Amino acid sequence: MQSTKKFKLTDAILTVICVVFVAEAAAPVASIGNSQYFWWIFMIAAFLLPYGLIASELGTTYEGDGGLYDWISKAFPGTKWGARAAWWYWINFPLWMASLAVMCPDLITTATGVQLNAAASLLIQLAFIWIVTFVAFSPVCDNILILNICSVIKVLLAVVVGALGVYYVANNGFVNDMSPSTFLPSFDANSLSYISVIVFNCLGFEVICTMSDSMENPKKQIPQSIIVGGIVIAAIYLFGAFGIGAAIPTASISTDSGLIDAVMLITGRSGGLFVSLVALLFMVTLFGNMISWSMGVNNTACYAAENHDLPRFFARRSPKNNMPTGAALANGIVASLVCVLGVIIQMVAPDSELFWTFFALNLVMLLLSYVPVFPAFLALRKKDPDTERPFRVPGGPGLLKLLAYLPMVLIAIAVLFTAVPLSFDAATLSATLPITVGSVVCIIAGEAIIAACRKKQ
Repeated sequence: MQSTKKFKLTDAILTVICVVFVAEAAAPVASIGNSQYFWWIFMIAAFLLPYGLIASELGTTYEGDGGLYDWISKAFPGTKWGARAAWWYWINFPLWMASLAVMCPDLITTATGVQLNAAASLLIQLAFIWIVTFVAFSPVCDNILILNICSVIKVLLAVVVGALGVYYVANNGFVNDMSPSTFLPSFDANSLSYISVIVFNCLGFEVICTMSDSMENPKKQIPQSIIVGGIVIAAIYLFGAFGIGAAIPTASISTDSGLIDAVMLITGRSGGLFVSLVALLFMVTLFGNMISWSMGVNNTACYAAENHDLPRFFARRSPKNNMPTGAALANGIVASLVCVLGVIIQMVAPDSELFWTFFALNLVMLLLSYVPVFPAFLALRKKDPDTERPFRVPGGPGLLKLLAYLPMVLIAIAVLFTAVPLSFDAATLSATLPITVGSVVCIIAGEAIIAACRKKQ
């Protein structure tokens, strides 16, 4: 029995914001200085806009739970590209969930001042994972209040950071050099490495497309929510980036800095009621992020399994509400194992950066899953020209190729800078090789699983 509740347009817009907008995104990018504004504006125009338009066309033309798997499979039938994309799309999620779970004990320590031992930290990580997993057993419309609240909190936190920066500048002036030359982009390896962070923070529009069955009028609501949500997200990213870049010395911002660090640096406080409140609200947004993404990831994985491209366990659905419980359980199991492995790694190597390693690996796999989407868009325009397209990306063949291939090239650059060591000094190799090896292992495992599923069929 499926839920009879339906999304309204406001719900769809807030869900897009909950999925795509990452509250802590602005701080790491701000560490490159004023050229961050160029990179934000460039990536919004070169990636966010064309990707949003393409997702709107594909999502309204080919409605259903399959999302990008369905689009790629329709464009390239008889190949493994749809299955590969589904595997990469799914495996990123438990890795991402584990990386956010690792953050939760630190956030609780920031909010309460209580230092947690390894056992308590692991219990908190597992609690985070399984709360998200069990919430994903319910239809998205039953959780819409959670997603809406998390969306509002995300926007509120980003606006607070931007407003703090404006307040600081009004009273003390800019802390960084604001001469025109500082706004020019640099194309060194350090600056280009942030492409992957910004691209990641623009992904997720296709998630709303997997929720079309829960909408009152998906053919209108999908493009409207993507366009409105995209404009809001772009504006908030830029405002938050301004607040951080205006009030915090660039040298004080590290690549590991997040929203909490930014608030501490701007206010000059490492604790207190305000910082504690921000930490707790930020942790709530992590639940919203995972719950909203789980809906799209689980639907896609289940759909792929029903088409014999992923293990049959992923195709398990709840007899009560038809939700993909198999994929959700797989998420919880894999993320839990990753966190247990993380505790062991931490005991052996206390200085290891668990969050970044798990996060970067999830980042690579997620980025790879989008690579076939853009050529699939072009292929479907040629192979299936007569199907009604309620929303159609405007432009002739040349513009459409530009809109498709430019984001694809940016994704390739992002993967290169995240997963491939570009120098061979000890620091670079120790930071990047685990990501390289992990990515190769995930890709090979996916090929083996896909081959086994097709052979069994």
